[in-house]
Amino acid sequence: MPPMVIDLSRAEDWRDVVHRAVQVLAEGGVVAFPTETVYGLAASALDESAVERLLATKRRAAGQPVALAIRSVEEARDYAPDMSPLALRLARRGWPGPITLVVDDSHPESLVRQLPAKVQQWVSPRNMVGLRVPGHPAILDVLQMLAGPLALSSANRSGKPDAVTAEEVLEAVGEGVDLVLDDGPCRFGQPSSVVRVEGDRFELLREGVVPEKTVRRLASVMILLVCTGNTCRSPMAEILCRQLLAERLGVEPAALEEHGWIVMSAGIAAMAGGRASPEAVEAMDEFPLDLSGHETQPLTEPLVRNADFIYTMTRSHREAIVAEWPGAAERTFQLSPEGSDVSDPIGGPLEQYRACAAEIRRHLEARLEQLKPCPEERPE
Repeated sequence: MPPMVIDLSRAEDWRDVVHRAVQVLAEGGVVAFPTETVYGLAASALDESAVERLLATKRRAAGQPVALAIRSVEEARDYAPDMSPLALRLARRGWPGPITLVVDDSHPESLVRQLPAKVQQWVSPRNMVGLRVPGHPAILDVLQMLAGPLALSSANRSGKPDAVTAEEVLEAVGEGVDLVLDDGPCRFGQPSSVVRVEGDRFELLREGVVPEKTVRRLASVMILLVCTGNTCRSPMAEILCRQLLAERLGVEPAALEEHGWIVMSAGIAAMAGGRASPEAVEAMDEFPLDLSGHETQPLTEPLVRNADFIYTMTRSHREAIVAEWPGAAERTFQLSPEGSDVSDPIGGPLEQYRACAAEIRRHLEARLEQLKPCPEERPE
């Protein structure tokens, strides 16, 4: 019996489509989903027979693990409680999207241990599990309604070309699928990049949509300095942080990104495209650092999501960030290790800006001492 095919572009009720897919999966079926990379075959990872059928359909060789599709970065910690800061960084910046992270799942509280015994062998044969949050609304919405993760693999026979259209899915594996969601050609038309992360090192196991150069940038440590208008305190902090960090790494400030570090600044109430205040520019001239080319930017969700360390000038800045983005609480700190505010020099004389810059520099030295950046910490 041929599978049911639903053309998503013509579906009148999206919720009905999602419910149908959920029902098929809950009953032990296999669904072919469109993703941003290639079409994928999915089965409930809680159902041993369903996953076994998926593997048989693909004719997957023994010992080749299957990835788990999960809902979010937060859920990844349930399957890999010991995820390193680097792995979390790549997940936060790369999901939903075309990156599969292979991480250690040997922690006794890993939810992988709650899967059927054979499924555990199929997804984690060596205590390493592949996790992915696909970037397509169909599979993401289905995941929200399921009790557990999905076993996910490309919708083709092992060793054969990837399917990038529903027609190719039907031709390759149609007899082993119960439902095909047709969303036309996949956006990228090539598989996800597979990145294995162990501690503070990563290895690109398969270069797919995301090239190694981009993975390296995604793996960089990002420091974000925040004030109100992004015209004086945080720009001075940004350029001073670059200088101090470069000195510690023994490189030029312009080479920081090559060595795995990104430093930016933003303002909670900033406008885009403004300039640093003349007094801030003059205060930086004495270091000597050139702040004349700075352009202000507002604090945005992507900046907060991507930052590893967010340092605010005042307590109220931190409270505003945490209120807007609670998930960033554990990454957001006042710049002063003692918790004192860095007062706004706006409207004051040049001496006030100089004093503010000196205070910021002292706090940055203390913060960087905590981070202990050194040349040996560059990504492999």
